[in-house]
Amino acid sequence: MHCQPGYKHEVYIWLKNNQTCLICDEATESTDCVCNVCETELPWLLEQCEVCALPLPTSGLICGQCLKNPPAFKHVVAPWSFSFPVDTLISRFKHQSRWPLGHLLARLLGHHLQHRFDNAELERPDCLLPVPLARKRLRERGFNQALMLSRWLSAQLAIPHDDHLLLRPHETVAQQALDAKTRKRNLLAAFALAPDAQVQGRHLALVDDVLTTGATAHSLARLLMDAGARQVDVYCLARTPKPGA
Repeated sequence: MHCQPGYKHEVYIWLKNNQTCLICDEATESTDCVCNVCETELPWLLEQCEVCALPLPTSGLICGQCLKNPPAFKHVVAPWSFSFPVDTLISRFKHQSRWPLGHLLARLLGHHLQHRFDNAELERPDCLLPVPLARKRLRERGFNQALMLSRWLSAQLAIPHDDHLLLRPHETVAQQALDAKTRKRNLLAAFALAPDAQVQGRHLALVDDVLTTGATAHSLARLLMDAGARQVDVYCLARTPKPGA
């Protein structure tokens, strides 16, 4: 017995249609929905601190802040500096719920990470951990952009992700308007581990959209390292330059 109705016309296949670049709206054959010109002209981060990815005049250096106060994380991986058009794409993803833009950037970040894994420049982590969002901010925005990035990267790179290991039980003032010292004070006791968190001996990677001062990443990495993590890295879309640079 055939329950499905007969249909003799050609089925619509999305993959056969021309794709459009999400940045310039021109046609592209790329499945990542970005044309070669736009991808090349993104603000790729080349010369940077080997620890925190702060943009520097020369490659192969460690910035003064990381030398003076080494962070709890080992590496920050950020393909781009936080400038046009990446800053606009991230803002539209976060504040206008333009998820395809976030997915586009996540796929490009995934390609960047896979290239570094393949060349033995980075060790693959055991698990991806999205930076948790404060409850108030989550209610306002409706989603956690770090969690979405983590899930997309997990599927692309075949690395497990854990959305519940890190908790943010206390509300804090929004970080954007604070200086570096105030950010650190603001984050004291802001984060916690889930009661059943499996951390001991594991290599973990935090996932977020933008790294500014690194205060949030350092606080989370310190929490994980104190709980017995073997190594903590940070994967994000973009790194802001030093204020005034």
